[in-house]
Amino acid sequence: MAVALVWVAAGSQELCCSERFQHYNHGGYVVSRIAGAKVMTKLVSQAKFKNNRVRLSVKAALDVSSTNLASESVNGTTRFPDLAGLVTDGSGRPMLSSEKKVYDVVLKQAALVKKGEKSRLLDVKPDLVPAGTLQILNEAYERCREVCAEYAKTFYLGTLLMTPERQRAIWAIYVWCRRTDELVDGPNASHITPKALDRWEQRLQDLFNGNPYDMLDAALADTVARYPVDIQPFKDMIDGMRMDLTKSRYKNFDELYLYCYYVAGTVGLMSVPIMGIAPESQATTESVYNSALALGIANQLTNILRDVGEDARRGRIYLPQDELAQSGLSDEDIFSGKVTNKWRSFMKDQIRRARMFFDDAEKGVIELDKASRWPVWASLILYRQILDAIEANDYDNFTKRAYVGKVKKFMTLPVAYTRSLVRPPPNTKLAPML
Repeated sequence: MAVALVWVAAGSQELCCSERFQHYNHGGYVVSRIAGAKVMTKLVSQAKFKNNRVRLSVKAALDVSSTNLASESVNGTTRFPDLAGLVTDGSGRPMLSSEKKVYDVVLKQAALVKKGEKSRLLDVKPDLVPAGTLQILNEAYERCREVCAEYAKTFYLGTLLMTPERQRAIWAIYVWCRRTDELVDGPNASHITPKALDRWEQRLQDLFNGNPYDMLDAALADTVARYPVDIQPFKDMIDGMRMDLTKSRYKNFDELYLYCYYVAGTVGLMSVPIMGIAPESQATTESVYNSALALGIANQLTNILRDVGEDARRGRIYLPQDELAQSGLSDEDIFSGKVTNKWRSFMKDQIRRARMFFDDAEKGVIELDKASRWPVWASLILYRQILDAIEANDYDNFTKRAYVGKVKKFMTLPVAYTRSLVRPPPNTKLAPML
């Protein structure tokens, strides 16, 4: 199941974008080959701690035989740096137990903002940073921008309204999420083992400690040094990849909720510190993060409902087993792919739940910084329309793929933009969207 890149995907389709990337240590250097261009870098990073704030210092020297970082075309498919080095070896209330677990992460992330680290900057004196460091970071951020522009077009347009610093940070998070997702959904997925995911998590920890492995890692290392982003949502996303290696059934919504958080809700928690909360907002920090989480859950539930047939053909069923049984349905009904009245009734309940999460998400979108609302509104509206498309297909998500056409997508952009300009008074019911 592909990661739903929630606040950073805005309804874009998941496409293969795994460019060949190789690196190895050689005399203290990291030698990288990106799209045929040999890039030799030496990254010496130091993590300093003062007043509980990580200060990242990166010194770099470049010996570049070719600086052409254009994407590589393999069999007609554009690819970006994958993880060749890792492939060698993997509903009701009261609050659900998984919700309690996730809420602890929400509180931890929100606490970082409350400590006043909302706009943390690199504490490195300009005269101590070689020009090569700035060059490698600029190149890394530019590559992140290219990937975002190619694979999340709608969202990318929205990011252009943000400040340059926020743009770069969001692009860096987007690329890390795609790289993580491709561990289990990309061209090398069949070779990925739990041990490989363990190494990816250690690489993440090193990145947060100021020791990036490659240029794209350096972009994210710079981002997490500048903003109060906690490592836990990143680690939780990797846990979601672990689940995809070992789990193909979910006995109840409690289990499914946790999975949706891992692969999608985490992105909201990563991104809110970058998006920023409106200065005039009276909402609590926790409530804004809860809304970001809700949008992630809603988007992933929508993905699951849209992809029932596709997942079934891979032997996977991302639907609560107990609710299927209560509706008189079984795995055999899913694999047979027949749209019956029982199936329609079951789907109506699932869609109703997803829409409830979208309603919760709306409450937080209006509290974001004005320059960050447009891409989030676009994501919310577009994903909601996928649910409408499932209904329009008479709940046949076995043989028909529900999607939002290009014309409707373009019609959505001005609607989302208009919404982004306005902060309605509290408790105001927003008008229906398209």
